[in-house]
Amino acid sequence: MRTALVLLFLLALAAIPGSLVPQRNLGIEKVDAYRRANPDLSRWWDRLGMFDVYASPWFAGIYLLLMASLVGCLTPRMREHATAMFRRPPTAPKVFSRLPAHAEVGAAALPAAEAAKVIRGTLRGFRVDVRTEDDGSVAVAAEKGYLRETGNLLFHFSVLAVLVGVAIGYGWGWYGNRLVVAGPDHAFCTSVQQFDEYGLGPRLTQADVPGYCVELQRFTAEFTEAGQPTTFSADVAWSGVDGEQRPYQLEVNSPLRLDGANVYLLGHGYAPQLRYTDRAGRAQTAVVPFLPADGMLTSDGVALFPDANADTRTGARSKDAQVGFAGVYVPTVPAGGPPGISAHPTERDPAVLLTAYRGNLGLETGVPQSVYALPQRALDDGRLKQLDTPAKLLRRGEAWTLDDGSTLEFLGTQRWITVAVRHDPGEPLALAGAVAMLAGLTVSLSLRRRRVWFRVTPAPGGCQISAAGLPRTGYDAFEQEFAGLVNRARDATGAAGRQADSPTAAATP
Repeated sequence: MRTALVLLFLLALAAIPGSLVPQRNLGIEKVDAYRRANPDLSRWWDRLGMFDVYASPWFAGIYLLLMASLVGCLTPRMREHATAMFRRPPTAPKVFSRLPAHAEVGAAALPAAEAAKVIRGTLRGFRVDVRTEDDGSVAVAAEKGYLRETGNLLFHFSVLAVLVGVAIGYGWGWYGNRLVVAGPDHAFCTSVQQFDEYGLGPRLTQADVPGYCVELQRFTAEFTEAGQPTTFSADVAWSGVDGEQRPYQLEVNSPLRLDGANVYLLGHGYAPQLRYTDRAGRAQTAVVPFLPADGMLTSDGVALFPDANADTRTGARSKDAQVGFAGVYVPTVPAGGPPGISAHPTERDPAVLLTAYRGNLGLETGVPQSVYALPQRALDDGRLKQLDTPAKLLRRGEAWTLDDGSTLEFLGTQRWITVAVRHDPGEPLALAGAVAMLAGLTVSLSLRRRRVWFRVTPAPGGCQISAAGLPRTGYDAFEQEFAGLVNRARDATGAAGRQADSPTAAATP
């Protein structure tokens, strides 16, 4: 048990980084933002598995050792307790005065066997056993609170059940995260190729992921005047293999529960809609999600136009005239102060503050890169350069003419949400284990083990009755309970003696 407690403590310590460092399975956009803000530290976190704490080898090692330790600890205790549950209460000690609670009930005008039967009837709630001793006296042994160990074992087996449930979820569960922009053109299906980030349990393949399609139709958010969120609601339409679309209102605490998958709402934001018209007069429109940087939904992002200024005869992409814009979207431009920080998360005076870049975006190299930041390699080697034109603040409907005659228009915004599609087959077992854990803990903390003995010794004209008690665990009320048992036995048997207020005060007058 000591080993199990140490491992449980280590598991709790190992889980702390999962709360402090963004996790890939909960929000890839938060991981990307953390990487941009802490590039040097992020390299070490990658090596240590801090962005996937619960799937890291060191966390799994502690987990497996804890499970093995619990099994090794609980198996012998379970066998011993199963035997003890059907074992007779222990025989009465020879000398009652050596026990912490003892008393003389008194003399009764009943045969010893009859007095023992009467005393047995007063011990309600106790497990009672009556024995005749070698000297002819009758001993009544009673025990109560033996279910305390049952609750204790139930608690520890429930911990094991929770651990097994989590392990099943890891082995046969899967998840996928996706940023979804409103509109039918941005709907997605639950295949791993369409997830922004996904993870499959080691016992699964891509074919085991069920096929559902989800479309964001509308997102609604309400905020207080101070900018604190009050409600989030996403109207989505989903379809299964039959292709029939079904509406659902997705909320933070109301996931879409499907057969073999659940869809959870994680985050939301704005996606500016920008139209770029190059110097040849060809227009391109992009809806680009910007990621929130603060609680007022001031958002950062980029808009890339790799097909800008392409060769009009061959359609080949330009090598040095591709265009990109980086900047900040502000739902509410403050009346005073810097325009790059929003005054409220609601779109009261929306604007986008952009800086223009021209050159080679470097998207043809095949090297994966973030869609929320400018290509860093292209910036470092000078293939992509910032224009001398200062940053421009565009409100909805306004246009920006660049030095080569091309224009950029801010058409408006669309809402986006991030969803997590998850399946955890170990969840029912983990939930049942958690409920049983609370039940076992309640029983273990509320019950107290104690034992009581009465010895009925034959005497001329009846019998002489004495009592003793022993609390097996700390129980402050045992003295009062023992005194009450002595008084009930005296009243039931008609024994001569005074009422006992405490165990040691119940002596014969």
